[in-house]
Amino acid sequence: MEEISMRIMTRELCHELFRGWENDPDIYMDLEHFTAYCYDKKAVDRYFEAKHEPSRILFAIMKGDTPVGELQLKQIDRERRECTLSIHMQNDAVKGRGYGTCAERLAVQYAFEVLGMTAVNADVIVKNERSQHVLEKVGFQYIREEKGFKYYRYEG
Repeated sequence: MEEISMRIMTRELCHELFRGWENDPDIYMDLEHFTAYCYDKKAVDRYFEAKHEPSRILFAIMKGDTPVGELQLKQIDRERRECTLSIHMQNDAVKGRGYGTCAERLAVQYAFEVLGMTAVNADVIVKNERSQHVLEKVGFQYIREEKGFKYYRYEG
């Protein structure tokens, strides 16, 4: 497997990622809200700008020099020393290959070693069993299910 790494997301990487993006029906609680994705330069610029705020770090998941997903450490609470992980892979061609698992491991390591966190949280829609499996494989512990979501926690 080609090495997976993470880079801080730049505007250029964000556009490259979303040019090949496909929406995943498994991340929609209500499929009535699901629509096919169509690249829109202005929409990607708005998305990129909206994600740059002090309690969030946006990463590009890289396979070589190509972005294949995004990972966020968000709701970073430096006082409580915890944050929440969010991950989305670009399309079906890069899912099920271990890239997300590798990226989540790198993110947890970054959260503990660089940010000084003591816990990383995650939540996933109940029907997204693939994401639940990856969280558990990485070492997240299931906490509870509530209102259509399963909640997980990784403590260092």
